[in-house]
Amino acid sequence: MKTLIRNLAAVLVLSGLWANSAWAEEPAETPPQSAATAAPEAAPAQPSPQDLDSSVQGLKSDIIKLNRDLLVLEEELLFPANTQVVLFVSMDVGKMFELDSVQVKLDDKLVANYLYTPLEVSALHRGGVQRLYLGNLRAGEHELVATFTGGGPHTRDYKRGATVKFTKETQAKYVELRIQDSTAKLQPEFDIKIWE
Repeated sequence: MKTLIRNLAAVLVLSGLWANSAWAEEPAETPPQSAATAAPEAAPAQPSPQDLDSSVQGLKSDIIKLNRDLLVLEEELLFPANTQVVLFVSMDVGKMFELDSVQVKLDDKLVANYLYTPLEVSALHRGGVQRLYLGNLRAGEHELVATFTGGGPHTRDYKRGATVKFTKETQAKYVELRIQDSTAKLQPEFDIKIWE
């Protein structure tokens, strides 16, 4: 938190310096002086374009770092670990099922409905894992229902669901929705794994 405040202060100070250098080009009104008391004044040094460019690049870098810190802080504030629940989707092989969409209900409330592109399905086939949902959940008993739709064996439309009841305690809960091929049954299987 101290680093975040320090970065914000640095950005404000640097932006104030940049603004002052931009306004330094305008002449300030000075009271008229007599010729005897008027001394030649040295012109203020103007920053070179390279100096301004490096200042702007430094500001951009500071703003990017500050934005990253703010996003992390926002996630920690909105989804504290004691109430956090995270849902992931993974696919093993996937030769018997071509995923189109996933719909997830948590305690009869729709929390996620996602349509997949062919590139996303390809990434899942290569071992990718997608974070489908991040939210808050109170401690206690809960029921999760996931519905998968897509193309099944023999190019038929396929819609299958999986249900699990679990207990949410005071730490974060991670749930993986897995799509696997069952070579024994020659059809896809849908499984929900609760990570402890």
